[in-house]
Order: sequence, then C-alpha cells, then structure tokens
Amino acid sequence: MAEWLSDLAVGQWFKADGEPFEIVGVDAKAEIVLVQHYDGTLEEFDFDTWMELAAQSCAPPEDYSGALDIEPEDYGLDRDDGTPHAGRWDNPLDLIDINGL
Repeated sequence: MAEWLSDLAVGQWFKADGEPFEIVGVDAKAEIVLVQHYDGTLEEFDFDTWMELAAQSCAPPEDYSGALDIEPEDYGLDRDDGTPHAGRWDNPLDLIDINGL
C-alpha cells in the first residue's frame, strides 16, 4: 500500500483550489477516495485523480453547518452574536409523552 494512502483517514479535512472538504471514505480495493464538500456535495476520486489533485491538509471549518443544511438557531445559537438561547432542546422532559404511558 502506498504511504500516502495510509495517511488518509475518515474525518480528515483537505483543501484544493481553496475549497474545504472532508474525507468520508477510502476504499483501497476499488481505489477510491470519497469526499464530502463543505456544502454537502459528495464526490469520488480514483487514486490517480487524488494524486493529481494535490490536496493540502487543513483544519475543519469553525462553522460545521454547511454540509448539515441547518441554521444557527437550529443548534442553539443566536444568529447575531453566537450566544446560546432558549430553544426546544433545552429541557429533555418536554419531549416525553406522558399520555402514552
């Protein structure tokens, strides 16, 4: 196995042409690297194309919501200043259906 292949792992972030993407799968038998771009788009690269891509390792983006297609208020942050706000996930007891017991 090529040394560069052993260095690839699911969850690593890379950049090529300034666009960040995450490795979500590596299939050594099929010789494919599967990536998910920040906007959620999936793409496959065969090993030869991956080498030509010359992707550089990078840190994951601070705002992970791009691929999840959610708004900041959906995960408990105020849109303007990033502070937590009260929301539907604050009290897990609110989710219990006491009539179904």
